Amino acid sequence: RFILSCNYSSKIIDPIQSRCAIFRFKPLEAKAMEHLVESIAKGERFKIDKDAIKAILEVSDGDVRRMENILQACASNSEHITEDVVFQIASVAKPKEVGEMLTAAVKGDFPKAKDLLLKIMLDNGLSGLDLIKHVQQSTWQVKELTDRQKLELVKLCGEAEFRMVEGSDEVIQLEALLASAALLQK
Repeated sequence: RFILSCNYSSKIIDPIQSRCAIFRFKPLEAKAMEHLVESIAKGERFKIDKDAIKAILEVSDGDVRRMENILQACASNSEHITEDVVFQIASVAKPKEVGEMLTAAVKGDFPKAKDLLLKIMLDNGLSGLDLIKHVQQSTWQVKELTDRQKLELVKLCGEAEFRMVEGSDEVIQLEALLASAALLQK
């Protein structure tokens, strides 16, 4: 007897699936995840900031395996885990940076938005597909846009992601998205 743990049961071949009992687990709530992080930190005797815990919860999105992997990687990299360490280890963009990029675009400062786009991608080693998800999530925090404009920007994110999946150049698609965001105010 053994246990297989995966995110997508469809990735397991049918002959093995037919011999398995499938258990589905929903993501844990933030409070339970926070308690787990604090418990692990206490047990392993490393220091972790409150902002770092929030970052881990955000990055892991309720997935305990992902949370533990990020926590382990952070702890092996640093005795004191900060928010910056978490975002660096997890290779994700900081929401604040993505928000700054979107705000610059919406305010019509396309050169600044474009520079921030390249900086975020290069500093974090992100693909366009990774970044487009962060852009879509950060759209709702942009105060300069109306709700209708936010909906339009989310729609544009979906179109850009589709074109990237189809093989279009990621940087061109993201720059076009930022240009479209700049035009939303006009």
